[in-house]
Amino acid sequence: MALLFCNIIWACDYPFYSLVLGKYVSPLAMVTASLIVAALWSLLPLLWEKAERIEPQDRLKILGAALLIGLARKLCMMYGLTHTSPIDGSIISTTTPLLVLLLSVFAGMERFTKTKTIGLLLGMAATVAVILSSNDGAHEKSSTMGNILIFTSACVSAAYMVWFKRLLTKYRVSTLLRWVYCFSALIMLPFGAHSLSTIHLYTMRPEILLATLFVVILPTYLPNRLLNYSLRFVPPTVSSTYSFLQPVVAIGLSVLMGLDKLHADSALFALLLFVGVGMVIHSYRKGSHSAMTNPTSRA
Repeated sequence: MALLFCNIIWACDYPFYSLVLGKYVSPLAMVTASLIVAALWSLLPLLWEKAERIEPQDRLKILGAALLIGLARKLCMMYGLTHTSPIDGSIISTTTPLLVLLLSVFAGMERFTKTKTIGLLLGMAATVAVILSSNDGAHEKSSTMGNILIFTSACVSAAYMVWFKRLLTKYRVSTLLRWVYCFSALIMLPFGAHSLSTIHLYTMRPEILLATLFVVILPTYLPNRLLNYSLRFVPPTVSSTYSFLQPVVAIGLSVLMGLDKLHADSALFALLLFVGVGMVIHSYRKGSHSAMTNPTSRA
């Protein structure tokens, strides 16, 4: 149930962000507001658990993690979704496990196998096709720049999982998220304070207000806690399979809400990407889970 809910929440990101961003809330204001709320969420566990000490040599690393996953990823995602469709965004974001594998190989943590190589090539080819299809006149709600920004956010997520893997295993999730989000919010606030003042919730229609409150309050912190709770009971490969639910739900919501249309080429590219990611994930059932410790986490 935890896996189901966290992936549904993440799937709702794409249509709801597309509904709000650029029209009612600027990307900078959205990043700032969501990080502040996430920082407040991250303080709640202190009510029932003792604060964990962070070793001095790890504090700078956590600051780097905050800059990477708290700021760089969210800024790329928010600005990307203002220039592309929620369907393309949800499909491209599914590449994260492929990017984790690629970076892990470069870092010497993994080795290519035949299955992983075929899956990686198939998935990345499908991703490039999705990005380039934005030049097609039929994809009027997408742009190459927007798709590239979404892909960049997926790259940042993968880099975070690979480079900061030791921190993820050394400290409690609640501790790491608290430091990451509090650092991120403090860094972002001076830059986004003015943009926050431009948000006028009282002028929004009820459905826009609900969508805004949803994307500000829920997706940044709560799903990660649900995901990490689930990993106490199920292996990471099971968690990975639920990531396929995100684009399916996002596409369905986007079409039902009239935000986008599912084109035949997008459906084909998504299918090829799912096959590629599925091959990579399946390969870990036969061996080590080292690089795929948490392939769907967004922090």
